[in-house]
Amino acid sequence: MADNEEEGEAPFDEISVFLNVRGVGGTEMPALIKGQTVYLSISDVFNFLKIRNIADVDKEIVSGFFISQDESYLIDNINSRITFQQKVFDLNQDDILRNEGILYLKSTIYGKVFGLNCNFNFRDLSVELNTPRELPAIREMKQASMRQNVSSLKGEIIADTTFRREYPLFHLGMADWVISSSQQSTGNTENRINLNLGGLIAGGETTVLLNYSSKEPINPKHQFYQWRYANNENQLIRQTTAGKIFSQSTSSIYAPIVGFQLSNTPTTYRKSFGTYNISDHTEPNWIVELYVNNILVDYKKADASGFYAFEVPLIYGNSDVKLKFYGPYGEERLTGQNIVIPFSFLPAKELEYTFSAGIVEDDLHSKYSRAEVNYGLNNWITLGGGLEYLSSISGRKSIPFASSSFRLSSNLLFNSQLDYGVRFNNILTYNLPGSVQFEMNYASYTKGQQAINNNFRNVKKLMLSLPVHLLDFKVFSRMTYSQVKLENSQYSSGEMMLTGVVKGIGTSLSTNILMNDFSKPFIYSNLSLSYRMPFSIMFNPQAQYNYSQNQIVSMRMAVEKNVAKNGFLNLTYEQNFKSQLSNFSLGFRYDFNFAQASALTRQGNYGSSYLQSARGSLIYDPKSSYLGLNNRTNVGKGGLIISTFLDINGNGTRDVQEPLVNGLKFKANGGRIVSSKKDSVTRVFDLEPYVDVLLQLDPNSLDNISWQLDLKTIKVSVIPNQLKTVELPVRVSGEISGMVYQRQNQKDTGLGRILVCIYTPDDFLVARTLSESDGYFSYLGLKSGDYYATIDTGQLHRLNMNSSVEKIPFEIKNTTEGDVKENFEFILQSKQIVIEEKSGENSAEEYVVPAEEKTAVPAKVLKKYRPAPKFKVAPAAPKSINKKVETGTIKKSGNHRSSIA
Repeated sequence: MADNEEEGEAPFDEISVFLNVRGVGGTEMPALIKGQTVYLSISDVFNFLKIRNIADVDKEIVSGFFISQDESYLIDNINSRITFQQKVFDLNQDDILRNEGILYLKSTIYGKVFGLNCNFNFRDLSVELNTPRELPAIREMKQASMRQNVSSLKGEIIADTTFRREYPLFHLGMADWVISSSQQSTGNTENRINLNLGGLIAGGETTVLLNYSSKEPINPKHQFYQWRYANNENQLIRQTTAGKIFSQSTSSIYAPIVGFQLSNTPTTYRKSFGTYNISDHTEPNWIVELYVNNILVDYKKADASGFYAFEVPLIYGNSDVKLKFYGPYGEERLTGQNIVIPFSFLPAKELEYTFSAGIVEDDLHSKYSRAEVNYGLNNWITLGGGLEYLSSISGRKSIPFASSSFRLSSNLLFNSQLDYGVRFNNILTYNLPGSVQFEMNYASYTKGQQAINNNFRNVKKLMLSLPVHLLDFKVFSRMTYSQVKLENSQYSSGEMMLTGVVKGIGTSLSTNILMNDFSKPFIYSNLSLSYRMPFSIMFNPQAQYNYSQNQIVSMRMAVEKNVAKNGFLNLTYEQNFKSQLSNFSLGFRYDFNFAQASALTRQGNYGSSYLQSARGSLIYDPKSSYLGLNNRTNVGKGGLIISTFLDINGNGTRDVQEPLVNGLKFKANGGRIVSSKKDSVTRVFDLEPYVDVLLQLDPNSLDNISWQLDLKTIKVSVIPNQLKTVELPVRVSGEISGMVYQRQNQKDTGLGRILVCIYTPDDFLVARTLSESDGYFSYLGLKSGDYYATIDTGQLHRLNMNSSVEKIPFEIKNTTEGDVKENFEFILQSKQIVIEEKSGENSAEEYVVPAEEKTAVPAKVLKKYRPAPKFKVAPAAPKSINKKVETGTIKKSGNHRSSIA
């Protein structure tokens, strides 16, 4: 079918309609109108619904597939038919139109062929499209929503803006302190002070730990200092460390190393695939914190027997894994316990290196260096190697080494490392369903080696850990067997441990056996219970039983009572029947907001002892003059100061006269949020350094509806030992509102779906808003300045209507509450068609017909007047925006109703 612009074809009106699709949204698109029928552009409809469509060169045929590739279709304008789902639909002459190379399909055909049911509303020029099928656009939106949920859990949401880290020359922001004093009835007294300072020097994280004891002189070995500059965007060197460094040495080193370290390993915590179990014993009820690359990953409270266990996520690259221990009475093991995860995997084609060098603070001032390189051959194999040097080793001082880590399957891991001339170590770990893990370790030591301080020939170890479900309770079990072979002897040990909650009672039962070549096996069990009694009393009894001698070796009973909300009173009695030793202790601890204080007295066979301690932390930010005290450790962590202000002048920065705003709420993917009404800011503490924290702001939490946030999601790079200030501008928005009426027969009624446009005085479009069904319109979000409001001229032209006013000027002023302009009023009226019939040279008869009835004009007039009468469009209101008078001719078009051309 040729273009309809050619002579003899049915006339139509070119318009723009609003297509609204349930579940997808709406959009404006081109359309044609013939009478009361609408034709929609095939390509525009299918593109909006994400349906594949391709037009041929002549733009006469459109083909593609509908939703799935099995449902191909072909729309043929030349032969007037549609082929879809192996069916052929013949089209009538007026079912498809072509205009300027674009194919338009009658709205009813979309429903008949494709199930896209269209409902056309002529008055507001809108089309509602409904379909029972899941359109590609809807499926794409669902998938995007699911991806967004996954990204949210991973912290990968795309932020509106990012606040990058800064590198100050000097900043002292954090301090942790511990003060303790102990006295013995024998006269011995010891006072201890531990001060941990955290700051930034030359952009690098700086930590200084000072330890003092009244019983011994200050020893440099007992002090700690370290400077670390980290920049994860630098691919060559991401970390530079100086001072006391940590190195995963093969050699036995018992003193700190003072030197430097270079690495391209990122500071971020990179989780990989699965977990690796770490478990051990410490003091009962101590808090154990797990750190990986100085990032707090998890923490646990040891049970009544002192047992703790972690599932450490296996991570990419070499990592520094530490455990820190905190006792209930101020005890701290700040150095922690270094642990080496044997598996070191890297992403495919990625290389990481670490180089360390320094002086060991031992009596010989040994020189130490280690260079290590790891390469991800693929996602299943990582190879590594390097060289270690220690000058204090007798004989060979250099140790070449090579390592390999294999993922034999998704849950079967194997690691092998050869330290030439020292040791050959192999570890196999198998993770079974249901959190069951099996580990086998075999290490063989070179005879006469001097690097590792032992005389082992080989070590064999088997471990099986699994949860046990019995009746209505669940416990964790661990079974281990190890054998150490020396040059002329060997000894073995085994342990069977169960820990969990049984009938509401925390229970830990461990049975151990020790065997050697010189004596009978020694078998004993430790039983520890933890039970919460009424009145917030915790009862912890313990006992040890010796099977070899068939007797109870020792008993211990502890009672802890929570008092005054943050206070804890502790009574403990211990009795060792074998050594005839007994002691009784009474302790009290109170957790203040700014510190934790405790006191303990112990009475025993050999006298009395007393212990007093206090610990806390200090946070200082000179920029905001903030000084905070709390009872948590903060050195090495970061924080944020979030302040919102009224950006009255809209420049994006806070000026002197612009006040702070209270009430903004947000979510953060980490840290501890503390709000303060006193200074109108919100602070976020305990953030991991070098990690981007994501803040999702709630714009509806602001007190005034005129206060709006341009940013909804922000990302902030966390700096260690510093509170980073983030100032968020709150835009003060102006609002306009009014009514759009349609005047018919001297009566005004509200008119919906009319576009009200807002312009600046230089005719720049700022915003548009649609009137509601009753004619009411409003728009909130205008900055201060001059504007004018007007009805969209294109829509007026399509509707063949005039507006009572061309434009309404107004001004939005700078105010803290937001300026509001109301009672705007637009009255729309249909243009009139004036038809003149000349019966003679000087006579004429006029027929005035409303524009919405123009299609009825020819039927009433043409058969009476010959030739076809002239017509003109006369404005109904003198202030019409369209001031030109339009003229045209009424044509007759075959079997179709006549319309205006």
